[in-house]
Amino acid sequence: MIIDTRNPLTKYENSTIEYKSLKKAIGKNSDLQGLAKTCVCLANTQGGYLFIGIEDKDKLPPSDQKINQEEMNEVIKKLRSLTDSVGLVNPELITHENGGEYFVIQIYPSMKTIAVTSDGKVYVRVGDECTAIKGEELTRLAHEKGAFQWELVVTKTHISQIEPENIGKFINEIRNSDRVSDFIKTQIDTDILEYYKLIDEGYLTNLGILWLGNFKQRSKLNYPITVQYIVYDKDEKKIRKVDWNLNQFNPKELLLEIEKEAVELNYSFELPDGMFRKQIRHYAKDVVRELLVNAFVHKSFTISGDIFISLYKDRLEIKNPGGLPLGVTKDNILHQVQRRNPHLIDTFKALKLMESEGSGYDLIYEKLSLDGKLYPQIENDINFVKVTIYSNIIDNDILQIIDYLAKHYQLNQKEIITLGAVVRNKKISGFELSKLLQLGDDRLRQWVDNLVEKNIIVTEGKTKGLMYMINPKILSSVEHDLKPSLKTMEEPQLRALIKEDLKLHPNSKISEIHKRMGDFDIKYLRRIIYKMYEENEIKRDGEKKNMAYFLGK
Repeated sequence: MIIDTRNPLTKYENSTIEYKSLKKAIGKNSDLQGLAKTCVCLANTQGGYLFIGIEDKDKLPPSDQKINQEEMNEVIKKLRSLTDSVGLVNPELITHENGGEYFVIQIYPSMKTIAVTSDGKVYVRVGDECTAIKGEELTRLAHEKGAFQWELVVTKTHISQIEPENIGKFINEIRNSDRVSDFIKTQIDTDILEYYKLIDEGYLTNLGILWLGNFKQRSKLNYPITVQYIVYDKDEKKIRKVDWNLNQFNPKELLLEIEKEAVELNYSFELPDGMFRKQIRHYAKDVVRELLVNAFVHKSFTISGDIFISLYKDRLEIKNPGGLPLGVTKDNILHQVQRRNPHLIDTFKALKLMESEGSGYDLIYEKLSLDGKLYPQIENDINFVKVTIYSNIIDNDILQIIDYLAKHYQLNQKEIITLGAVVRNKKISGFELSKLLQLGDDRLRQWVDNLVEKNIIVTEGKTKGLMYMINPKILSSVEHDLKPSLKTMEEPQLRALIKEDLKLHPNSKISEIHKRMGDFDIKYLRRIIYKMYEENEIKRDGEKKNMAYFLGK
């Protein structure tokens, strides 16, 4: 494991780190029960490191902090007595560059059994918190155990049996990625492969086979990534099917192959946008990429089954084996982070194939909001997750309002998602908005306050009767903005608009053209029409006030 223990603040892409004050471990106010809970929590997911002697994540150890070796050994002894089925490595005492001391305890993941505290309680890490579980969730945890640790299982394939070209390609992509720290890039090849959990003492892990193996080696994995892409017609009859079940691609190659082959996912339709047409994809490229990546990295590799990509006339469905990770539901997926295959996720992140953190659903909600589409529908049980997104725009007015707001205001991701929820409901209560955004009442203000301050959203009522809506003045501006403006329209666009008008209304005077176009600067319109006549782009007949324009043949 590559870990620069001199710097406890280094961000480790594939480690779970907990920072605790020395007071939590040593002294009369110590909380060893709480530390035991943390150890159980990490052991039941993917293991991790406990840094003791760091006050919080943003500070160094106190420069005068010294730790007695005997006290440190006593801490590990007590933690072992307060836990069961938790593998704790003897602590390492470290002196920071500032002179302060701290120590690190490594917690191994419990591969087969469920880790518990000495009083029989079970905890798992959900996001950044340790959560107690019981009842049906214990059954799910037992079911998930194999899935949590699948990627770390060591195979009988030695690195010498791997094609050098596959290793070189992976290493080069890692070293050329701006997502990877310079500290990692400077390591030798085998250390990099160990860091990303692809090898263990020279032998490939399941994850290593997935990335570096050939098709024969991948075929020996119990359940590698296999995909079916099926297109249905309007009567929901199959009209095209493509299988990826020969295991010839690593995860990145497979993702790119699907995107190349699934041409129907690139279809779009046109919407009127003034005198022009606006292209809207049925399914935004970023949304499709994020859903495919999620299917790959959150797949349960201990359950038989393909990933299904099913394209219907009005919707796209992506279904993958294994339910949502423990702690994640369809009602908290926008915010909750839980990683079933954390080391596979680390490689996807390093190779810039997915969002830097989280499940990517915030990006999905943002893109669907900008396109005026419905939010994803999620079905889930212990054996599968199915996500459905729809091609159609809810309402053209919604798209126009969102488009206007995105052009005229600097909006962050939270604000775009919030506006998408408010616009599609026209007027919505705080309770319903919190539900849509999967927020508690206390967190809603973080999402709406800036929009209220900017006067984009206005409120009505108080407390439980509080309602949110788009400022009516903005809606009036949207209607005005939809009309073409000669003050902002470029000359080629205006010429095209004049031609369209004369096609429908031949032999028109300039005053008649001006009247049909709206309250525009007639002097500017007259100047462009004169230029078009001089350049033989349009014809005219009559004299002075009776001069009429038309398109020539």
